[in-house]
Amino acid sequence: MKVLISADLEGISGIVHPTETNPGGYDYERGRALMTAEVNAAVAGVLEAVPAAQVLVADAHGTFRNLLPEELDRRARLVRGKPRPLGMMAGLDDTTDAVLFVGYHARAGSGPSVLAHTIGDGVLDIRVDGRSLGEIGLNAALAGHHGAPVVLLSGDDTACAELLELVPSAATVAVKQAVGQAATIALHPEEARDQLHRAAAKAVRRHDQVPLVTFPGPLKVEIDLYGPYTVDVATLIPGVSRAPGARTIGFTAADVAEAYRLVQLVTQLALLKPG
Repeated sequence: MKVLISADLEGISGIVHPTETNPGGYDYERGRALMTAEVNAAVAGVLEAVPAAQVLVADAHGTFRNLLPEELDRRARLVRGKPRPLGMMAGLDDTTDAVLFVGYHARAGSGPSVLAHTIGDGVLDIRVDGRSLGEIGLNAALAGHHGAPVVLLSGDDTACAELLELVPSAATVAVKQAVGQAATIALHPEEARDQLHRAAAKAVRRHDQVPLVTFPGPLKVEIDLYGPYTVDVATLIPGVSRAPGARTIGFTAADVAEAYRLVQLVTQLALLKPG
């Protein structure tokens, strides 16, 4: 059995502020340690359920260099660094049997929701065939494209609810309750890890009972961008056009994999500044 754990940082228990999630920021090193410990709890749960499982862990926050390699469960393999194919879902392929999201956050517009955003710093909203998706929805759709169900998510209560809208039978672990964008009522980190361990084991055992998230192509994709300059640059991509509104681009993708690649590219373009 092959399992992919995609790990973000905003949804880790105790994390409430951007400075805790950015290198060089106040308490970032503590955030890294908390993130690594929660991932280890998920790895332990997976391997308790299926001792022979192959477990890949994709560091999926920011620089993709947050997890502490020397502290990670030695039975897992770490996917680290960027840029890389499939971004947050690196390591996913058609042989993956199950996917777990650890430390995930809700999309922009969810509220109250801790550190909610769509994807990256410059993207306000992404709509696939009219449905608004954040990292949870996009990554779940890519997993479904490769035949892998998302069996578990941990994060705040709004992130858990976002996955359950897509996959009602998935397992969720709400490690904190959102009070605002930068405020929570959180479980003690050790309690969060205990719950995550148990939930991961149970979720992997019943992975074949969890349906895939699928979006049959072709897909109409619209992206609302924070900066109009990014719209100007993005329209240089073949097939991408300016949609109604100064900050919106649109394109048609053959399938989720193609759409995902273009979203990754546009997210990187959003980091560019006028020359």
